[in-house]
Amino acid sequence: MTVNEALDHAERIITERGVGALTVAEIARAMGMRPPSLYKYFSSLHGVYDELFARGNKRLVSHVDDATQSYQPGLDRLLESTRAIMRWSILNPGLASLLFWRPIPGFQPRAETHAIAETMVQRSRADLSVAAQKGSLAPNADSDEVFRLFTAISAGLCSQQLANEPQATYETGLFTSLTDEALDMFVQRYAPSPS
Repeated sequence: MTVNEALDHAERIITERGVGALTVAEIARAMGMRPPSLYKYFSSLHGVYDELFARGNKRLVSHVDDATQSYQPGLDRLLESTRAIMRWSILNPGLASLLFWRPIPGFQPRAETHAIAETMVQRSRADLSVAAQKGSLAPNADSDEVFRLFTAISAGLCSQQLANEPQATYETGLFTSLTDEALDMFVQRYAPSPS
C-alpha cells in the first residue's frame, strides 16, 4: 500500500459521491484493509484532505501551465488561465470542490499545501496588473477589488454548472458555455478610455 494508492481511492470516492462521503473506513474498505492501518500514512482524515488539496493544486497548476505556455503575462494569459481553471474543474469536480469551496467543516490546508494554490492566485493577480499597465485594461482595473470581481465571475459560472448540470462538458454546459461572453463583459467594463 502506498500513499498514492490511498489517494487514488480517496479521489475516486469524492468524484463519485462527493467530498463529504470520504472517510478513513471508506478508503480502507476500497483497499481491502482495516481502517487503523491507514493511520500509518495519514494522521487523520484531514490529513487525507490535505494531501488531496496538494494533489489537486499541483495538477491544476500543470493544466494551466500547459494551456498558457504560449502566452505572455497580461490580459490574454489571464483569460486563458481562467478558461483552463474552469475546464479542469468541470473534469475534476471532486477535487475542484475541495480546492475552491469549503465542503469540509474545520478543514484548513497546511500553510505549505496552501502555498501551491497561492502561486496561481498571485500569477493571475499579476496578469491583471500587467494588463492595466500595458493598456489592455483601464488603470483602475489594477486593484484587489476588481480582481475579486473577476474571480467571482468564473467561480460563479463554474459553481452553477457543477450544481445544476454536473455531467455536461465545459463547452456544452448551460453556464460554462457562457464563459467567453462573461469574460468579454468584464473586459468591456474595464476597457481603457479612448485617448
